[in-house]
Amino acid sequence: MNKLTDAIKHLIIINVIVFIAPQLLKLDFTNILALHFPENENFGIWQYVTHMFMHGSVPHILFNMYGLWAFGTPLEKMWGRNKFLFFYFSAGFGAGLIYTLVNYYQFNIAFEKLIELGSTKAEIIELMNPGLVYKNEYLQTVNSLYSTPAVGASGAIYGVLVAFGIFFKDAKMALIFLPIPIAAKYFIPIMILGDLFFGMTKYSIGNVAHFAHIGGALIGFIIAWYWKKNQFKTN
Repeated sequence: MNKLTDAIKHLIIINVIVFIAPQLLKLDFTNILALHFPENENFGIWQYVTHMFMHGSVPHILFNMYGLWAFGTPLEKMWGRNKFLFFYFSAGFGAGLIYTLVNYYQFNIAFEKLIELGSTKAEIIELMNPGLVYKNEYLQTVNSLYSTPAVGASGAIYGVLVAFGIFFKDAKMALIFLPIPIAAKYFIPIMILGDLFFGMTKYSIGNVAHFAHIGGALIGFIIAWYWKKNQFKTN
């Protein structure tokens, strides 16, 4: 069993504290720490980092922390603490940024459609409410993107996952509900293609930030590929 390395141990501790403390104290830090749409009044630039320590449910944090431990431990042992932390936060920040850019693109398309239908900007913004569901497809898209914040370390974890696949490509992996061992070099691309498919269609199950996963995977791939190619092994 992999022993907890320093960076991963502290990341897990912080994530658990941020998840449990607000519940014990009856406080809600979502408006401050979760990643909001830039046009939303609750948006803050620091949220590109803090959203990585926020999780929406017990299964959410369990899966992410398991992924951090399982796939991050070999990387931290290989790279060292500082290099791993740089990689982790770069992937998480990149995931949030790409997620925002995709949301901005989708938001503007739907927003322009509503303007063409006769609505004004002030009227549209006034209707934004995270608790409401609209029958109008464009209004629902705008409302969802504007009002729903993103939480979780999944983007950073996807970066870790891709790096694991680059350096340990023949390691066997399997899904919990499909326990068939598959080499990481095949398994990980299949997962990313799945996120791309669900992100671009309406078949996604639950409120999953697929493009944050893709963003983290992309940044993780770029950094890990560069490091491997250039034999950058200093801690």
